[in-house]
Amino acid sequence: MAGILVIIAALAALMYLAYRGFSLLLLTPALAILAVLVAEQGPLLASYTQIFMEATGGFIIQYFPLFLLGAVFGKLMEASGSARVLADGIIRGLGPRRAILAVILSCAVMTYGGVSLFVVAFAVWPIASALFREAQLPRVLIPATIALGAFTFTMTALPGTPAIQNAIPMPYFDTTPFAAPGLGIITGVLMLGLGWAWLERRARVIGPGYGEGADEGMGEIVRAMPGLAIAATPLIMVLVLNLAFTFVIIPRMDTAYLAQPEFGATDVGALRGVWSIIAALTFSSLLLIALNWRRLADSLGVTLDAGAKDSLKPIFNTACLVGFGAVIASLGAFGVIRDWVVTVGGDNPLISLAVGTSLLAGMTGSASGGMSIALSTLGETYLAMGEAAGISPELLHRVTAVATGGLDALPHNGAVITLLTICGLTHKQAYKDIAVVAVVIPLIALVVLVTLGTLLGSF
Repeated sequence: MAGILVIIAALAALMYLAYRGFSLLLLTPALAILAVLVAEQGPLLASYTQIFMEATGGFIIQYFPLFLLGAVFGKLMEASGSARVLADGIIRGLGPRRAILAVILSCAVMTYGGVSLFVVAFAVWPIASALFREAQLPRVLIPATIALGAFTFTMTALPGTPAIQNAIPMPYFDTTPFAAPGLGIITGVLMLGLGWAWLERRARVIGPGYGEGADEGMGEIVRAMPGLAIAATPLIMVLVLNLAFTFVIIPRMDTAYLAQPEFGATDVGALRGVWSIIAALTFSSLLLIALNWRRLADSLGVTLDAGAKDSLKPIFNTACLVGFGAVIASLGAFGVIRDWVVTVGGDNPLISLAVGTSLLAGMTGSASGGMSIALSTLGETYLAMGEAAGISPELLHRVTAVATGGLDALPHNGAVITLLTICGLTHKQAYKDIAVVAVVIPLIALVVLVTLGTLLGSF
């Protein structure tokens, strides 16, 4: 029991201090080593260099290209004006009477196309602000509207999304970004429908009027903006190329060399998903540059450099959470917790997987961090349980991804804090609606997903 209390205290301290603004780069190793010290269950220096750093480095080695290329692609979309054009086109196309849906869809299109949710928030906020003012909708609903479009169904549920939350399960379950597409679409539509209905209802309850507060309006408009077709083409290509490399190009490649020790003694099944996203983002970024050469030529080097730098903090934060989880998993008491988690749901491992992953995502305030901890410590266990129960790896993949997209959006989540800052609002003013669309409704969708997966299997 004492060991379990140490683990709970370490996770609680991580959650509280991260919420208070302390750097995860310092917090995670410090709290991990402190847990080892208090539990008296391992040498301190070895726990840091051989467990924490090994796990942290392993995550960076495996996923750095995805973080890097995703950040660069998002920065190019922002610098070329394409992100603004897409948001403006969707919002203006649907008009003020559908302002809430227009903002949701503009965020969804960009995040599903590979644009960072932070870039989306910055790009959509000034346009959403102007549109909400014109439609006399309450300003306090803008953060929840953006969160629904960027933080939920396009991040975890829709098949093929290049979001890191959809990529992390692939090497553990030998799956692709398109795992369980039918169930993913049903889950995503449910999140969208319920979230949209809630926001429309809240707009009627609050009543007409934009409200007072700081307002950036339309913000600074990028000169020589691209046309809508040019702005949308790179996003479409991300999905098309992802599909092509996953199901056509890579399966036809001769990859027998992967069995050799110098290439990891693996097979293409474990790498196909990651390779597909790398290729899709690379070629789509090159296409984006070519289509917007005159708009990007003078600042291309600066833009690429900024995108590369933007990738560093997210991957190191997430990797350090993985390292923290590895150290916690090395403690003897974690075995007790693991044994309890895998018994939740009885003979149905989907329930255990959903509960365990959700709790870890909530504790860390990070969907990718919580997922990585869950899979690095219990991935093989869940895969074996799934095989024994006749559950496909594709269904395990989709449940894992969706499970991280609920409790991760608790108040200490970095994306939530950033979004509220961009919109000039406080947790007291706007978090209630974020909690409903980004926490409560995704959890409802998760229950539906697990239920359908249990009854119907993967499709």
